[in-house]
Amino acid sequence: MKTLNPVEGQRWVAGMMPLAAVDPLSGADSLGVPTVYWERPLAREAAAGWGEAAVVEATAPAQVPAVLGSLGVLSLRWLDPAPSDMPGPWFGGLRFGAAGVEDPAWAAHGVARWTLPEVLVWRTGSGLAVAAFAPEARGGEDVVRSRLERVRARFSEGYRHARGSEVALTVVSSRPEFEARVERALEAIASGQLQKVVLARPVDVEAAEAFDVVDVLARLREQNPRCATFLFRAPDGTCFLGATPETLCRVEGRALETEALAGTAAPREAEGLRGQDKDAREHAAVVRYILAALRTLAGEVHSDAEPQLLALKNVVHLRTGIGARLREGVSAAQVVEALHPTPAVGGTPRERALSFLVEHEGLDRGWYAGPVGWVGPERAHLMVGLRSARVRGPRARLYVGCGIVAGSIAEAEWRETEMKSLAVLRALGGGDVGRQ
Repeated sequence: MKTLNPVEGQRWVAGMMPLAAVDPLSGADSLGVPTVYWERPLAREAAAGWGEAAVVEATAPAQVPAVLGSLGVLSLRWLDPAPSDMPGPWFGGLRFGAAGVEDPAWAAHGVARWTLPEVLVWRTGSGLAVAAFAPEARGGEDVVRSRLERVRARFSEGYRHARGSEVALTVVSSRPEFEARVERALEAIASGQLQKVVLARPVDVEAAEAFDVVDVLARLREQNPRCATFLFRAPDGTCFLGATPETLCRVEGRALETEALAGTAAPREAEGLRGQDKDAREHAAVVRYILAALRTLAGEVHSDAEPQLLALKNVVHLRTGIGARLREGVSAAQVVEALHPTPAVGGTPRERALSFLVEHEGLDRGWYAGPVGWVGPERAHLMVGLRSARVRGPRARLYVGCGIVAGSIAEAEWRETEMKSLAVLRALGGGDVGRQ
């Protein structure tokens, strides 16, 4: 475990004040590109953080549970009454898992990386608030007050819309390679080795100039209000961003909310989605897996009686809401360890599906399809990092995937991934994107 500032045994001081503004993202005008960003528009939940007061990193997969578990025990003294509605204060994520190939462009994000921002601005019931964090040492209180005053004096009061014009994009992806991998997956399923495997593919995008990441976030949240828009920026400037529809877990004390999100159709085919045998089987496998995993951690587990339709801008999914009452002492870290990766992003049987991906997918997913979000004392909200891209300068790599089961057709799976790529492509380019 690596920290920029030792967390265990160290105390922190924090302060907060209300902010005469309406949009956390508008702070980019004076404070620059956020280090972290999180927004769920329909829930009116939004937060932006700048700087890194502390960073906790896992350098190996075996360290991830301990890293996650450490985030809820930060020793923090508030100069004012502690806020009850603040997301975090730790923001970050972790890799999907092992990969058959290694992409050095993911190195700065690491196996897992969690940031305590120097300043955090978030939406409250009555407006915005800002918190500042510093080590509990001589001068710590003065540092906190100075940071708060700096934000108060400079923060823009308006709403941050996208400002740039449309950007011409060069888009490259290999259909033959992807469809060949689908056929290999179908062979493994027909032989009885697998029931389902989720294959992902990259879409490489380039523009003439560096992407305006703040504009991209503004478009993502405006075009995808049912999703969680996120950004995690590494020290080398590499950004992982997206607008994901899928919750891995939301923990409030012992109350847990999650969901099964599997089965996809184009909006024009939404009404027939629940009647499609392939999609129904794919969805049911995810529901069964999540319920079985949660029964090892919770005394009460419940789910919707049948899946509902979740309509997004470019696609429609089958969704089953799931809730649980965790047993005393069960942490968010244990929930993540039990659930991730679900069959919605990996496959079934889980270990065989993951081994198939390592051998055949030919892709380092990095944080794509991994848990991303925020963690705090007895609270956490982690989404699955879908509809996402890794962005640096004028280049971006998008990640899209689909579940392969018996009856899947390679051409149809390609079209599904094309639909899923539209949300991020439109945000990057600022205009519509045609697809054949």
